[in-house]
Amino acid sequence: MSSAGPPAQAAPRTKKQRAGPAPFYLPLNITLYVCLISNSIAAFLAPIQDCDEVFNFWEPTHYVNYGYGLQTWEYSPVYSIRSWLYISLHALVGKAGSLVFRDKVSAFYVVRFALAVVCASCETRMYSAICRTLSPRIGLLFLMIVAFSPGMFHASTAFLPSSFTMYMSMLGLTAFLDWRGGQKTAQGIMWFGLGAIVGWPFAGALLLPLLVEEFVIGFLAGSLKKVVFSVVDGALRCLVILAAEVAVDYVFFQNFTIVPWNIVAYNIFGGEGRGPEIFGTEPWTFYIRNLLLNFNIWFILAMLAAPLLAFQAIFRSQATNKQTILRTVTLLTPFYMWLSIFIVQPHKEERFMYPAYPFLAINAAIGFHMLLSFIGSSNPKELMGRVPAQLKLAVVLSMILLSINAGLLRTIGIITAYNAPLKVLEPLEKTEVQAGESVCFGKEWYRFPSSYFLPNDMRAKFIKSEFKGLLPGEFPDAADYPALFNGASQIPTGMNDRNEEDTGKYVDISQCSYLVDSYFSGREATELEPHYVDDESQWKKLSCREFLDTSQTGLLGRLIWIPDLPIIPDRFRRHWGQYCLLKRRGDNENL
Repeated sequence: MSSAGPPAQAAPRTKKQRAGPAPFYLPLNITLYVCLISNSIAAFLAPIQDCDEVFNFWEPTHYVNYGYGLQTWEYSPVYSIRSWLYISLHALVGKAGSLVFRDKVSAFYVVRFALAVVCASCETRMYSAICRTLSPRIGLLFLMIVAFSPGMFHASTAFLPSSFTMYMSMLGLTAFLDWRGGQKTAQGIMWFGLGAIVGWPFAGALLLPLLVEEFVIGFLAGSLKKVVFSVVDGALRCLVILAAEVAVDYVFFQNFTIVPWNIVAYNIFGGEGRGPEIFGTEPWTFYIRNLLLNFNIWFILAMLAAPLLAFQAIFRSQATNKQTILRTVTLLTPFYMWLSIFIVQPHKEERFMYPAYPFLAINAAIGFHMLLSFIGSSNPKELMGRVPAQLKLAVVLSMILLSINAGLLRTIGIITAYNAPLKVLEPLEKTEVQAGESVCFGKEWYRFPSSYFLPNDMRAKFIKSEFKGLLPGEFPDAADYPALFNGASQIPTGMNDRNEEDTGKYVDISQCSYLVDSYFSGREATELEPHYVDDESQWKKLSCREFLDTSQTGLLGRLIWIPDLPIIPDRFRRHWGQYCLLKRRGDNENL
């Protein structure tokens, strides 16, 4: 393909073409190492950003592996909007990790590392397909985006269906890109279907532009019947996946249920007082700001990809053809479509964008590829053709380095500012825990890192705070797998799908042997949220970690890592609070 135009799908090579040298691209083993190193850093250092990840996925997985855990209303058989198949796949990995390392914390990180490996493998496959069918330059740009962007740092090892869907989207797009040995429509549908069925059903929308292209090409080439057959083949594979999920969910829920449909029905047809809006709403600019923060320059280029294609088609038509334009439009459309759909939804969360991250990356890579083609022009009749090559190279390298450095500073900032919850419970592993002892969470309930960080004989409990919504309950204790399935199928009390508070989820603080609490100088104490950290008559500090005080830190300090050096002006420096594990003092214990 010409480096002067947008990407086009590589046509099947003739025997003569096969004899020519293959275009150079970064070796796949090096690509895999780059992605694996990037994702492994996230696996071992990234804080858990979303309490849904803990309560809806880590806790049920802990229940499967250890026989107890916290339970949300989504796992009640009355609602059943979370799939046990997704949980079971991760529980198998966690079980293997517990057999090797014995302690639960190591099992937690084994699951995370497994996610890092899966994500790196998917990224490498997609990179390979991009290099072969589009351009090695686009492939290299794609690799830089996924390896150094804070957005991918968050998503790559998150135990969330949206991350699983992101993996499957990469495999699905790879199948549609790679035409070696013929079109792989059925395979592509299967991968997207796996992501939609086991992961998040709404992500199936990403498949639509690719299918439209298949039908258009089939119609123009007179092979529409073959396309229809491939679509039916892919649909049948998806039905097999759905059947497997229904079977696994039947074992746990003890009734027939189709979880993907339940998710769609709740989110779209929930009715008054139900649906995602009850968990909060955000302005339409939320995703714009979030994607700028997580992808910086790459998000801007992803948004400019379509205008750049239109500019090239109009003013540099000699570098394009109809096939090129059709293929490029197909590749660019999914990200625009996904962003448009979710911008208009009142309830917004960062994780909702995860399935579209690979499409954002390929949009940005294509957009930058076209921009580089225009900048690299040596035609003296064009303005860019009269700019010195050294100056153009300096500008391009500056853009790339700025993006990579901004991403790294953001990533380091996140790790250093918010990973205290993953570290503060460490003393419990070295403490003799008595049967029935519990660690309680009040205002810090949403930062609980999961039961994987508690000793086997200790349970997490909640005390009343200013929070007025519905907190998780507990699965019934299960000593073996028949009891585990029976426990999962029981209808728990105090559950509802309206986020209405249930006071039965709280314990009195007198029942708490340990307490996790935070102190920030800018936050005033209330009756329900006193400064337990300062109450040395009742509590002693076992472990305290620094946690970023966002109320006292300026915008720049909240966005990126800034070194704590005296030469940094105070308005730019990061300010810290305390995140502590407290132990109740005994009656005869001195201060």
